[in-house]
Amino acid sequence: RSGARLGKADKETLKSLTHYGERIGLAFQIADDILNVKGKAETLGKSTGSDLFRGKATYPSLLGLEESKRRAEELVQSAISALSLFGEEANPLREIAQFIVTREY
Repeated sequence: RSGARLGKADKETLKSLTHYGERIGLAFQIADDILNVKGKAETLGKSTGSDLFRGKATYPSLLGLEESKRRAEELVQSAISALSLFGEEANPLREIAQFIVTREY
């Protein structure tokens, strides 16, 4: 969004990029919560299970793993849809969104 603002993007472009950013941000958090439960420390480069140990309210603890995965996928699809007005130039952003939910759980 910052780059778009600096480039003097119109309101529709800013709205689309804001929608994209909000959706992938939340999808990333959900995926991170899932990885904390299901991920392997050696793959992630950080310890796992710490959220459960600390009693943190996470998406998997509130919704379960499968519903959390479904919700993350839904958010990514919504983010990708927000990029419809950009054409192929936005493919790197689409790929980033897909990567969020395809990281190894």
